[in-house]
Amino acid sequence: MSVKIDPFQLEVIKNCFDAIADDMALTLMRTAHSGIVRDSMDFSTAICDADGRTLAQGVCTPMQLGGFYDAMRLMITNYESRIYPGDVFISNDPFAAAGQHLPDIYITTPIFYREALCGWSTTMAHHSDVGGIVAGSNALGSEEIFQEGLRLPVVKFVERGEPNQALWDVIALNVRTPDKVMGDLQAQMASCKSGERELIELFERYGVDTVLAYAAHLHEYAERLTRAEIRDIPDGVYDFVDHIDGLGENPETIYLKAKIIVEDDEITVDWTGSSPQVEGGINPSFPFTKAAAYAALRSVMSAEIPNCHGFSNPITVVAPKGCILNPHFPAPCGARGITGYRMIDCLFGALAKAVPDRVTADNNGGSTLPTIAGYRNGKAFVFCETFMGTWGATSAHDGQSGVPHMGANQSNVSIEMIESDYPIRIDEYGMAPDTGGPGRHRGGLALLRQYRILSDRAILNVRSDKRKYPPHGLYGGKEGSPSINLVNPGSEDRVLPVLMLQVEKLNKGDVFRHVMSGGGGFGDPLERDPEQVLGDVIEEKVTPDHARREYGVVIDASGAAPAIDAAATEALRAAMRKGP
Repeated sequence: MSVKIDPFQLEVIKNCFDAIADDMALTLMRTAHSGIVRDSMDFSTAICDADGRTLAQGVCTPMQLGGFYDAMRLMITNYESRIYPGDVFISNDPFAAAGQHLPDIYITTPIFYREALCGWSTTMAHHSDVGGIVAGSNALGSEEIFQEGLRLPVVKFVERGEPNQALWDVIALNVRTPDKVMGDLQAQMASCKSGERELIELFERYGVDTVLAYAAHLHEYAERLTRAEIRDIPDGVYDFVDHIDGLGENPETIYLKAKIIVEDDEITVDWTGSSPQVEGGINPSFPFTKAAAYAALRSVMSAEIPNCHGFSNPITVVAPKGCILNPHFPAPCGARGITGYRMIDCLFGALAKAVPDRVTADNNGGSTLPTIAGYRNGKAFVFCETFMGTWGATSAHDGQSGVPHMGANQSNVSIEMIESDYPIRIDEYGMAPDTGGPGRHRGGLALLRQYRILSDRAILNVRSDKRKYPPHGLYGGKEGSPSINLVNPGSEDRVLPVLMLQVEKLNKGDVFRHVMSGGGGFGDPLERDPEQVLGDVIEEKVTPDHARREYGVVIDASGAAPAIDAAATEALRAAMRKGP
């Protein structure tokens, strides 16, 4: 049956797809049991066509969503003649299932209409624990994936409506927090059911042939828009080198080398020259590497491109096998998120050479995933949050503070939720002054949290970065402040590595102070409007000493309110421009 595509109808059906995926996200968030899913919102949802191509994504995590297609294709290929109504598939393994890391578990269900497979509901959620050598299953010190937890190939969690009870029992036995994990898996199933119900309603409203015809056209439409956007980027080769500080007490720098090749209406992202894979849990799977590239490139495009598979067709991602961004089995991947963020940061550095007004200076580096775990009254607890931070400045405004990295649209957990659920007290939560990179537009301020342990014992694991290589500025903007992790500040002042190969053992009353890096600045700090500097001083984002040293603005604090000393500022800025 041939269906004539009407542009108005296309917009209606596209928005219906988006609404379905967003409703799936709301269902998952509202029914989840763990804080990492319910409060941090570390999950993603999508509906796909029968071939596994994404039709719409929930407003979730871009670095997860861009890898859905590879996982879907592997599942469909493996089960091509064995997919039935009432099936629920589960998987997580980066090598056997095109997954991302073991805590990120896919739950996927086929959508049948009149006995024909017409689509898929699919979800991914970061689970509070999947076993392994470190509670929370984000071990940085793992040397192979077998140490990271329970590996799941693509298997049926439910077949034709009947749960695979043996598998349910195996999962529950191998995780530290079975109530939360099994509850979150069922929340994912409820989310998939929501997608199935609403897509079938759409079939019944417009007719299944019409909806599927528009779904197929949506991929073509997204591809055309993407190619038009790429043509607006000047042809050329744009490269950049970024860094991960390294693992453990004696870190060796890990290099990410990006080359973006723009040719007419196609883009190639080439990671050749990046460091080899490492014996530590920061190696991302190749689907995750592709997802990071899609997220970075999508963010610099201004058109309202549908969030469907067609967007990715003009984009090719290359990473040599065996490099850190495309590792050989059995490389550990548990804390691969830090590398995903750095890939996006590195691509922003390259894109700044092509489209400087569309990117920011460097940011804090993404969520740091502090994990505090132990036992309380004989029962395990695992606190894990996607602690988010700050952005670098742009050509138009200061960097934002207290916002997620664009690769992960997630949230900081409220103090009240942490303290009510876990034996932890938050002594301090806020922004650190003088940490945003100076510039005509200032980088966002570093976020900090200070955690006090209330249980008898606990272990700490944290995935931070950007201490040796702080967030860079752009076009004369200066670096943001470096990150720091301290145990018992003010007394012991013990500094922890940015990427810990071993967990830190803490006792009751111990304090962990976690300060992220600040965002990079944009433009010459001496071009910043003195009134903006004064506003920062009044709001305690910048101290008077920092205003004088970095911006050449002299603040007179002797009166009832701080004020600019205009003559002294003019003289100081003139001397700073002249140099020593």
